[in-house]
Parts: sequence; C-alpha cells; structure tokens
Amino acid sequence: MSSFAENVGKQLGLVVQNFGKALRDAFHSADIVDLKINGTDVSALDGGNATANATDAALSGKKIPATPEGLAVAYVGLVIMALVPIYFGSWRSVKFQKHSKTLPKDQQPEKMSSKDAMMFPVIASCALFGLYLLFHFFGKEYVNFVLTAYFFVLGILSLTSFFTCVLILTYCKVWVSSVGRETGELTAFPSCSPFVGMIPLVPAEPVYKFSFNSKKGTETTSYFDLEFGFKEILAFLISAACGVWYMLQKHWVANNLFGLAFSLNAIELLTLNKVLTGVTLLGGLFFYDIFWVFGSNVMVFVAKSFDAPIKLIFPQDLLENGFAAKNFAMLGLGDIVIPGIFVALMLRFDTHLQEKLKRRTNWYFNATFLAYFLGLVATIVVMHVFKHAQPALLYLVPACLGIPLLLALVKGDLREMFAYEDHPVDPAEIAAAKQSKKTE
Repeated sequence: MSSFAENVGKQLGLVVQNFGKALRDAFHSADIVDLKINGTDVSALDGGNATANATDAALSGKKIPATPEGLAVAYVGLVIMALVPIYFGSWRSVKFQKHSKTLPKDQQPEKMSSKDAMMFPVIASCALFGLYLLFHFFGKEYVNFVLTAYFFVLGILSLTSFFTCVLILTYCKVWVSSVGRETGELTAFPSCSPFVGMIPLVPAEPVYKFSFNSKKGTETTSYFDLEFGFKEILAFLISAACGVWYMLQKHWVANNLFGLAFSLNAIELLTLNKVLTGVTLLGGLFFYDIFWVFGSNVMVFVAKSFDAPIKLIFPQDLLENGFAAKNFAMLGLGDIVIPGIFVALMLRFDTHLQEKLKRRTNWYFNATFLAYFLGLVATIVVMHVFKHAQPALLYLVPACLGIPLLLALVKGDLREMFAYEDHPVDPAEIAAAKQSKKTE
C-alpha cells in the first residue's frame, strides 16, 4: 500500500514539475521567429491570427528569401482572399437575419450578448492555454489527429454549404420554385451567373428528406430535419473530395477552400445583435491578441503545433513553382472573421437606415470595409518592415471601430447606431423576466 502511494506521489510530482516547466516556457520568451507549421518554416508569425512568411524546411536549413515580385503576388492574393468572404458573408448575413426574424422564437439563432462579448477573450485565452498544455503533455500527433478529424468533418459541412450556394447561383435561371418542387414546373429567375446561358433547361429536382423525431402520445418532438436534392448531393461529393485531398496532401489550395468556407459561414451566421456588443468584443480581443503575441510564447507555440486549416496561405514562389510552391505568406482566420462580423453588422445597420430613413447608400458598410482593407495593409507593411510577428487586431480593431464611429458622429447617427438591434427584445419579455426573478 505504501509502495502504491509512493508511486502515485512520484507521478503527481512529475505532473507538477512538467506543468511548472510549461508555464516557464510559456512566458519565458515571446520572440521566437523560426518555426514550423505543417513542415513549413515560418519567419514572422502572429500565432492563431497570423500574418507570416514561410518557406519549406525540406529545401534547406535556412529560410529562402522570396523575390519582391513573389511577395507582392502573395500579399495581394491574401488581401483579396480576406476581402472576399467579408464582402459576400456580410450580404448573406442580411438575408439570414431577415429570414431568422420569420422563424419561431425557439428556432431563432443564438445572439451574442454584451456579457458573452466580455467573456469571449477570457474563454479564448483558456482554450488557447488549454491547447498549449495539451501539446506539452501529449504528443502533437495524437492531439492533431483529433483536431484533424474534427476540422475534416466541419470543413466538409462548411464546403457543402458553400458549393450549394455556388450551384444555386449557376442554375438559378431554371431552378424550380417551392411550388415547382411538387408540380414539376420550372421557374425562370433573373440571370445571376455568367455561365447560366451555357446550361440547358433541367427538370425539376426531386427532394429527399431525412428527419429524426420522437413521438409521445400526440406530441411530436423534432430533433433533426434535413431536406436535400441533387445540388446538395453534388456539393457534398465535391466537398468530400476536397476533404480527402486536404487530408492526404495538405495542399495550400485545399487549405484555402476550407478556410474561405469557414470564414464565409462564420460571418454570415454569427450575430452580434448590437453595436455595443461588437465594440466590447473587438476591444477585448484587441488586448487578447497583443498579450498572447507580445507577452508570451503561447500563441506562437500553439500555432506552430496546430495542424488544421485555421489560416489562409498564398505562395510567394508561385511564379517560379506554380501549384507546387512551398514558400507561403499566411493570414489567420481570426483576423478575418472577428472584424468581418462587425463589418456585416454595419451593413445590416445600413439596411435599417434605408428602411427607416429612406437612405440609399451603404455609408457605414463601405467605410468599415475600407477600414478593414487599410488596417490589413498596415499590418502587412509593419510586419514586412520590422520582420517580426504582428497581432493583426492591433491595427484592424482601431480602424474598424474608429472610422464608422467617427462617421456616425459626423453624420449625427451615433445615438441611432448604438440603439440599433438586429433582434429587438420585447419590453414585455424583459418585464416578465424581472418579475419571475422577484418571485423566485
């Protein structure tokens, strides 16, 4: 018995010792420059929200510098890939919010409250440090196996949604309406794709339904309800092929397909609801990004160890090596999604002003979208000049918050902006909630 207790004590001692070592390593040095991600050396990295230059370590022990032309192509490619999901995701969020308002309250999407926004940097910090400890205590191959499986499934679902929209746009000229699904009639929509004239008329597609319900007496509870047709099946097959391609080769094109799909869906579906919530969220993550990039080595270590499509990458040697390029510039998805959901909120605010005040211009969306572009360019310039990891939110947050707020102050819309809500709460519900608390 004493032997067993002694062994347990030794094991606990080792755990404590390793935990202490992990803490010392985390905050000992934050200026590590030479890293590897997916077999790639990275010269200047912003952790999970990264803007970096990378070169394949298999070529040599030293980082091969990119040509000025290659750098220009890579940075322009990254900027374009960052702007595309923000622009289209913002417009899709307008349609999504309008649709969600027609749903029953129990089916409406979750809304982020100000309390959630305040807690988000804390939760993100705990998750980041938790991953750091996991990579420290367990082998990277085991942790990455679980993460890869998770992102493989999540990526296929995101890509299926993305490719379904592409197919709908392609076939929208002859796609059947909801009535036509049953009657077999075709409905001609306005042409919205440059390829639509090349596609012949197609018959009405059959609709399949997969649902999971439970029935107790006369009451039926629905847990899962999915309708799909040929376009969804085709989109799923294409997405699965991309997923297998990424799993086998980790090719940068497959990585970017996953990253763009993640960003587009996140910007469309995440709901800030109020401008104050967005200001709170971006302000908290502003300090989160600075601390974990400049104040510790945790984000850098996790990004080095994390093997998943959480970034967009573009080759700097594309002109020399084509699709077999190995020298990458990189931008983390957090630097796209976090400012992107605020840009989308500004577009929905513009839509609100158009409905209420009959305005015709998307002033705040255009200004915030331009602010994001300028902040991203500033991040790349500073990173390139100083050759050091830069927390992109350090530049993106002041730009994306400062410019629309200043514009609202000039135009006299500041009060209206902070009063706006995507889903206004009924005062009667607030009163009922307060009354229920008093009775408890």
